[in-house]
Amino acid sequence: MNTGQRPGAALTSVLGIRHPVVQGPFGGGLSTVELTAAVSGAGGLGSYGVHATAPERIGPLVERIRAAVSAPFAVNLWIPRAEEERPVPDTAALTAHTDRLTAYYAEFGLAPPDLDTANTRVDFEAQVDAVLAARPPVISVVMGPPPQRLVEGARRIGAPLIGTATTVAEARALQEAGCDVVVASGGDAGGHRGSFLAPVRESLVGTFSLVPQVSDAVTVPVVAAGGIADGRGVAAALALGADGVQVGTGFLRTRESGASPAHRRALGSEQARTTVLTRLFSGRPARGIANDLVRGMADAEDRVPPYPAQNNLMLPIRARAAELERPDRLNLWSGQAALLAPGGTAGDYLAALVADAGTVLGLPLQAPPP
Repeated sequence: MNTGQRPGAALTSVLGIRHPVVQGPFGGGLSTVELTAAVSGAGGLGSYGVHATAPERIGPLVERIRAAVSAPFAVNLWIPRAEEERPVPDTAALTAHTDRLTAYYAEFGLAPPDLDTANTRVDFEAQVDAVLAARPPVISVVMGPPPQRLVEGARRIGAPLIGTATTVAEARALQEAGCDVVVASGGDAGGHRGSFLAPVRESLVGTFSLVPQVSDAVTVPVVAAGGIADGRGVAAALALGADGVQVGTGFLRTRESGASPAHRRALGSEQARTTVLTRLFSGRPARGIANDLVRGMADAEDRVPPYPAQNNLMLPIRARAAELERPDRLNLWSGQAALLAPGGTAGDYLAALVADAGTVLGLPLQAPPP
């Protein structure tokens, strides 16, 4: 929705930040208070993914972030998928899935998880209550439009609401649902795909094809996401009509992220040049670096159970692989531009993104002091 004013002005005004850069929210232990605070403290919007966080832990978590930084930050929720609400029907069906993982459990000396807990999921409605009670400065969602009570609650506490779209139709749906900002997430983005109106395979629009179309289709600020990891990408997104960018993998490489050392090393290696969409780690399509586990189980991609069952079956393997620094067994979430990011500290990385983009555009990106 760029209207010819200073690049990023519409976004920084809505979110109350200095730089039009949002840190992509991570789940699965990859989000940290330190990263969220570092990005927000440096003038961007730090984000913390709470989709796997028990409701009773959300309030204390938000207070920890608030104690670490006085600038705005976002708390991110996953919208439940209707087709995943039905549990895997019985123990026999789950046993077929654990059988194909037997060799991986044995390799790490693990017992298969209790099948009675495979379908366990966090109570989303209770999470919504907890987030609204915690009153974070900004709320963001992926996987679908926010429910009306979340929209109304966000309005009540004065928190701008960010939604994530992978197609133009989804962007329009998010604006109609009440989102104040729309993230246009291209198929090159790392981690879980948030498509909700059509199958993922029909929603893999590249970032720089998606952004100008979304910018033309909605009137709220648009944030470009996917394959943006340096100042050139930031400048390109703004030139195509975005009001800001969301950077995930680049911040995942920084010291403050919760990525394991093995994951961080993989993001900086030649291995990161090859990424794939896979359901093997969680039951939902997600982009990550191709490794031995992904290649070895490729024939099971369409047969693994949906989230959260597959996610729960894989958690012990993923945890032990991280502990033992075994990237061949890890979910190495990554976008397609990982090697463009330098690593280092989050604050230095954000400063470089803004400075380099400003140089390319010949315009300053920083909002003036209030």
